[in-house]
Amino acid sequence: MDPITQSVLGAALAQSVARPKDLRRAGFAGALGGFLPDADVLIRWPSDPLLFLDYHRQFTHSLAFIPIGGALTAALCALLFRGKAQVRQLLLPATLGWATHGVLDACTSYGTYLYWPFDLERVAWHVISIIDPVFTVALLLGVLLTTRRKATRPARVSLIFALAYITLCSLQLQRAQGIQDALVRERGHEALRGEVKPSLGNNILFRSFYESDDRFYVDAVRVPWFGSTQIYPGESYPTFSLEAFQAMHPLSELHIADIERFRYFSADFLVEDPRYEGILSDFRYAAVPNAVAPLWGVDVLGTPPDKHLAFRQFSVIGAVDRKRFLGMLLGKEAP
Repeated sequence: MDPITQSVLGAALAQSVARPKDLRRAGFAGALGGFLPDADVLIRWPSDPLLFLDYHRQFTHSLAFIPIGGALTAALCALLFRGKAQVRQLLLPATLGWATHGVLDACTSYGTYLYWPFDLERVAWHVISIIDPVFTVALLLGVLLTTRRKATRPARVSLIFALAYITLCSLQLQRAQGIQDALVRERGHEALRGEVKPSLGNNILFRSFYESDDRFYVDAVRVPWFGSTQIYPGESYPTFSLEAFQAMHPLSELHIADIERFRYFSADFLVEDPRYEGILSDFRYAAVPNAVAPLWGVDVLGTPPDKHLAFRQFSVIGAVDRKRFLGMLLGKEAP
């Protein structure tokens, strides 16, 4: 998730077990432990634009790395506190903060190497959006009140709320998955694989997509907390075939290897971008949940054969797309 949420979750957990006199110090160590795993985004190389995809949410996010990350964070905090606290006093809150990071990221849909180095599966439970204001604000209030009042209760209450909210998100996901299953049956499709993931900032509007007969199908599914569900039928698009693409565009071995790297990152939900010729994109994400308009991809035809593929992002959301998204989220868009 976003760095603020990761930090306040780490701080809340650390403060919930700290003594009153140590709450500020524990909160800081927990927040730093919750934040630092994302330092892996700094693992980059100018000549290889895809390197950060290989290492983001990798070893620093794994369960096995938690003791190491906690120890490193505690040592850094001790330096920052300039001898006012020892490493052994900071080790528990720093480790607790670090421990929250990978698990929370696994609750999103991006993919996290939670079991590295024993298993290289990119874990994605699709429970909560990468950004969720309700979840974040509740934890932030708990941390601020705990720090101000010098009492652990607000932090503990915020953690209980966060757990309850995650449970609600899980129930919402199950409802959306049930609707996807019904859609597949109604259409007479045989879905080889599919996913349902929350759209940005909420647990009401979901992006549902699946593969059938060499095509990806996408729909938006609205499951309000109260009231009837709504389905916004979307588009379909052919799956990517490397053999067919190579027949039209001869590829270097380097480009083939990079395509396979990107295929793995995108869980093999790979398509030729319908908007930009020569760009292969990640079908899983779009600004409008029932559209085929990916948010990122790799530029194959625009990159020289002896260079690693360039990574492209399409994060600018136009006014029309924003209106469509809000209309679906609020249930005002016609199904």
